[in-house]
Amino acid sequence: MARMIRQSLVAYATPLCETIVEAPTPRGTEVLVRISRCGVCHSDIHLQDGYFGLGGEKKLDVTQGRTLPFTLGHEIAGTVEQAGPDARVEMGKSYAVFPWIGCGQCAACKAAEENLCAAPRHLGVQVDGGFATHVLVPHPRYLIEHDPLPAGLAGAYMCSGITAFSALKRLTDRAARGPILLVGLGGVGMMGLALARAMLADAPIVADIDGKKREAALAAGAAAAYDPADPGARKALLKSTGGVAGAVDFVGSDGSLAFATGAIAKGGKVVITGLLGGSYQTAIAMFPLRAMTIEGTMTGTLAEAHEMMALARAGKVTPVPTQERPLSAAQASLDDLRNGRVIGRAVLTP
Repeated sequence: MARMIRQSLVAYATPLCETIVEAPTPRGTEVLVRISRCGVCHSDIHLQDGYFGLGGEKKLDVTQGRTLPFTLGHEIAGTVEQAGPDARVEMGKSYAVFPWIGCGQCAACKAAEENLCAAPRHLGVQVDGGFATHVLVPHPRYLIEHDPLPAGLAGAYMCSGITAFSALKRLTDRAARGPILLVGLGGVGMMGLALARAMLADAPIVADIDGKKREAALAAGAAAAYDPADPGARKALLKSTGGVAGAVDFVGSDGSLAFATGAIAKGGKVVITGLLGGSYQTAIAMFPLRAMTIEGTMTGTLAEAHEMMALARAGKVTPVPTQERPLSAAQASLDDLRNGRVIGRAVLTP
């Protein structure tokens, strides 16, 4: 029996610890994947903390329904090592793993929106994930071919990629009117910039409080970059564009959403993917008076993952920078991400 080495969450708000167990034996349609790469995502930090910030002192507790020790990590790629008797899959082949797995029975799952499942089995969130040498996947349909893309990039596409892709698809009609605005240039935001350059006619405008990230975005093809902390930034953006037709808030804070909503024109839409925390207030009358839409999106569907991967495999998406680190550096990577020291994506290499 193969050993499975994990960087485990053993208690909330404490550092990860190495644990070693026997690798699970796949049954039925299950597939055991030996992980070659797993990206580190900002949501892993929230799960380690055990809550999402809701503004002020309010917190959303996310410690329930998870047995400790638990394995975080959902941006997974690896090779098929074992398969259950009912799993039809090519042994030894490398795949990206779609982690947003549902119950298969609820209305969302029946509508092919497993990412919105009422009783989810998301890898690295409700079910053990990718900060380990192995992961158990319930069915081969969640394995997505990624050649010729490197495994680290392919894994990152399963969260930061699919989240950005799904958000941008919600703005394709608005993007026909001119460049959209991307607020926040962390791992998901930089992925959004790369995908926007491939999906949309106009290069997007970007905003971030970090000057180095703005420079990186301009070098990657952004049309213009603004500092939301600059009191004159929103007025300058409005003067330049007349207001954008759409924006994606990749941060999800009170400041980022205020900047995004303040930058849209009448009839504009803001899509929120970020989970940093905070609250937002505006006069209800502003929604009809500005014909404004604010909506949230959570990752994306399996069909969108295949659509996005086809775009990337065709060479139409500029790869985001990745920083490969050993599995033992999982906690250090979370700390670097928490403190804004990662440009692009940190990727663990079990």
